[in-house]
Amino acid sequence: MKRVSNLVDDFTIENIIKAYKMVRKNTLNKNKIYKFEEYYTSNISNVFRLLNDYKVGKYNIFLIRENKYRIIMSQNINDKIINYLMADILIKVIDTSLINTNVASRKNRGTSYGIKYLKKYLNSMNGEVYALKFDISKFFYNINHDVLKKMLGRKIKDKKYLDILFKIIDSTDESYVNECIIKLKKKEISYLKNSDLKDKDKRIEEINRIPLYIKGKGLGIGNVVSQILAIFYLNDLDHFIKEKLHIKYYIRYQDDGILLSNDKEYLKYCLGEISKFVLDYGLCLNDKTKIINVSKNGVDFIGFRFYIINGKIILKVRNDTKKRFKRKMKLIKMGKVENGDSVIASYKGHFKLGNCYNLFKKMYFY
Repeated sequence: MKRVSNLVDDFTIENIIKAYKMVRKNTLNKNKIYKFEEYYTSNISNVFRLLNDYKVGKYNIFLIRENKYRIIMSQNINDKIINYLMADILIKVIDTSLINTNVASRKNRGTSYGIKYLKKYLNSMNGEVYALKFDISKFFYNINHDVLKKMLGRKIKDKKYLDILFKIIDSTDESYVNECIIKLKKKEISYLKNSDLKDKDKRIEEINRIPLYIKGKGLGIGNVVSQILAIFYLNDLDHFIKEKLHIKYYIRYQDDGILLSNDKEYLKYCLGEISKFVLDYGLCLNDKTKIINVSKNGVDFIGFRFYIINGKIILKVRNDTKKRFKRKMKLIKMGKVENGDSVIASYKGHFKLGNCYNLFKKMYFY
């Protein structure tokens, strides 16, 4: 396999501007954008200079609750631009090695693509249909840095590009990251203990389940490079499932995979083989992993539940998705969400994917 070199040739002002446009589009805090654009030319040039001796800036770490608690790690504008630039180069390098139905963080191969393929697969199957759904335990926190770096080294020869990429990978090893997470967890638990919330015990359990980073493991939550690295980290597993286990109908969305077959016993065998395979990558399957009779019970995947009813594939929006949308709509109407129109448009698009537009309208005017 020929390794790719000269990737830093793409470290150009034009590509930095392109990356900035993506940052501008996806940054909710518009004050940061306005400040950056006060000295736009100077700041763009500064990003270009930073690439010569790049050091990852400190994350702004905070705790949010959308359905459940999770940690988000935000970056300053300069780091975000470099992150988008690095991700844009990386996806071009790895994309040809990814299977067609790896459906996260890829242009023209996102959620709608995964839904289309699952419908296509179910429509093409006769008889009793079973699904093996696997989910990786604490996936982002358990990605092994050394394993990932070796995988990248087999694809990329450019030392300077790899040096920056490895710094981004290792950025979760900084001691302040865990210190900040511990403080956030303690603060929220203290608030909950003194609150009158009926579900406070459940919330406290959720917070206690948020892990800390182990040195040499885990990727920053929320940045684009992490998303690309995550879809690549399980690439060997994808090829193992397709080429060694000979599973024809398989889709993966990040750490959430689904294998379809008419043979339940063979899927049990596949489950054992997948469990052993991921151990070499420092991972294990969680208790959400199971084999489901799709013909009888349907199956959840990418925000929908898929049913086979009288030979027809029917999609229903999952209850947790509907609950999140209701909460978001309430906050939007109260003026507490930036870019509310974009949030609504995103949910509208998602509902339409499952031909659930009437449900969207009903909930929108609720």
